[in-house]
Amino acid sequence: MGAERAMTAFHSFTTKEIQPAGWLKRQLEIQADGLCGNLDRVWPDVQDSKWIGGTRDGWERVPYWLDGFIPMAYLLGREDLVRRAKKYVDAILSRQADDGWICPCSESERAGYDVWAYLLICKVLTVYADCSGDERIEQVLYKALKCLYAHIQEHPLFNWGKMRWFECLIPIFWLYDRVQAEWLIDLAKELKNQGFDYDKWFDSFAETAPKNEWRYDTHVVNLAMCLKSGALYSRISGEDPDAFAEKALSCLMKYHSMAAFHFTGDECLAGDSPVRGSELCGVVEAMYSYEILSEYSAAAKWGDALERLALNALPAAVSEDMWTHQYDQMTNQPQCSIQPEGKVVFGTNNGESNLFGLEPNYGCCTANFGQGFPKLALNIFKRTQNGFAAVLLLPASVSFSYDGAVINCECETDYPFSGEVKYTISVSEPKAFAFSVRIPQFAKKAEVNGSLVQTGQYYTIEKTWSGRETVVIKLDFEAELVKRPSGMYCLVRGPLLYALPVKARKVMHEYVRNGVERKFPYCDYELFPESEWRYCFASDVFTVRENSVSDVPFSAENPPVEIEAEMARIDWEITDGICAEKPLSCERRSPAQKVRLIPYGCAKLRMAELPYFRR
Repeated sequence: MGAERAMTAFHSFTTKEIQPAGWLKRQLEIQADGLCGNLDRVWPDVQDSKWIGGTRDGWERVPYWLDGFIPMAYLLGREDLVRRAKKYVDAILSRQADDGWICPCSESERAGYDVWAYLLICKVLTVYADCSGDERIEQVLYKALKCLYAHIQEHPLFNWGKMRWFECLIPIFWLYDRVQAEWLIDLAKELKNQGFDYDKWFDSFAETAPKNEWRYDTHVVNLAMCLKSGALYSRISGEDPDAFAEKALSCLMKYHSMAAFHFTGDECLAGDSPVRGSELCGVVEAMYSYEILSEYSAAAKWGDALERLALNALPAAVSEDMWTHQYDQMTNQPQCSIQPEGKVVFGTNNGESNLFGLEPNYGCCTANFGQGFPKLALNIFKRTQNGFAAVLLLPASVSFSYDGAVINCECETDYPFSGEVKYTISVSEPKAFAFSVRIPQFAKKAEVNGSLVQTGQYYTIEKTWSGRETVVIKLDFEAELVKRPSGMYCLVRGPLLYALPVKARKVMHEYVRNGVERKFPYCDYELFPESEWRYCFASDVFTVRENSVSDVPFSAENPPVEIEAEMARIDWEITDGICAEKPLSCERRSPAQKVRLIPYGCAKLRMAELPYFRR
């Protein structure tokens, strides 16, 4: 068997097999009722896109939106959403040119058309095929990829297409697994030859400090996407699927880390400062990279990385109703207001980038953030060679056929807000198979059905299952202060980062710019502080209180878990809405007092990287 026919360690279930449950299903419902579920009704770049015969954007925005809208629609089983997804896909397919060209531009415009959108729509069509079972997609992709192969011979990759060449490996392998056409492997090799060489770039990594200049190679979304490139190409190269991502992340997290388990980029690499941002597109694309890495190598560390990013940085950058989002989120943001020209803290983004709005700074995140939670749900369970695995410890169920039997597994949990996870597995007839569950490295202690197990790896139960059986995971987490490069600290407990919440006063802005209306609830908001935020940690003793999860899982008013900490007032400057990177002095301005901290993802105004002044 050739290297190009190598298979991944895990294999995906479809939306017909996986169903979200508990708080995660509720989060998807909020998303469906918010901006992602209504972009085709309120945003001209989707509503009147060239992709469906209109006059607005004909590049990445509709494909980006569909990438999250499609799996969200099918996971929730909402027929109105499914119909609208089909409307867009039908319109796109009906406009495919006779030679296979799939994007909305004339033949004379093709030479200057950045094929990043071409790669993206091909990937999105595989998502639609897997969700809907639409048999047209195989032939559409065959023609589209054939056309692309011919096109790049005459017009090599440039700009975004050059930086994101590996994204096309996803539809290439999807189609190859169905038609076994060797020209698809040749196309993959040609894309790599023309694409940017991230492997070589990280071998001589020189971006150890923010440059505050816009570049493709330091662009945070390109870097988040590229993490999966080595894993994807390992189907051809036969190399270790983890090696490149490990090398890249070691560089990114050494020099450009955030407390929220991500790397900075506003819009390009931004160092370790708690008041520099990271773009929301970078968060959801890094999540997708970790999902691919987990599938290719089955290493438990990618599930750890995925959960920590998805459960902290993603909810932190969207409003509770998911009608608005930030372009750049900051670790410490006691205020989110328009920054005056010449006083913008971000490297290359504008002074509106940290507002919660329709399309602050730029609309790519408006279209793209919707893939985060649906793809997270789709990666909770995976098929394995001899059974299935629980990759993520999140509430969902899966039902599938295995060796003539039907296997059902239901996961009941409030994780990450609680450390108990219960699996109920039932089979239609006695059947031998393996059930594996990821035991997170960040758990201090873990038990499976009462027995201690090792963390940081998959625990596997391999036996003959019959009837209805339960597997109960109990994880112990410790609240601990983690030192940051600034010399300050963040509070982490298990998968969650905690933050001091700041009560927010909202100032709503409704207006029209460039023909795009901002109107409640998809308007822009500035947030101003109405509670004290200038604190330091005064002790490393913490009290944890777990609450019930409300209808808004990441709620600031009703957080599902909170930690009481001893903190003291200090002096800390704020200028033009941005707090100083560090406080003025170590001198306390008040005695230590009990202060409530909540999950970082719940707090829209917050302080999460703080000094620790013991006395």
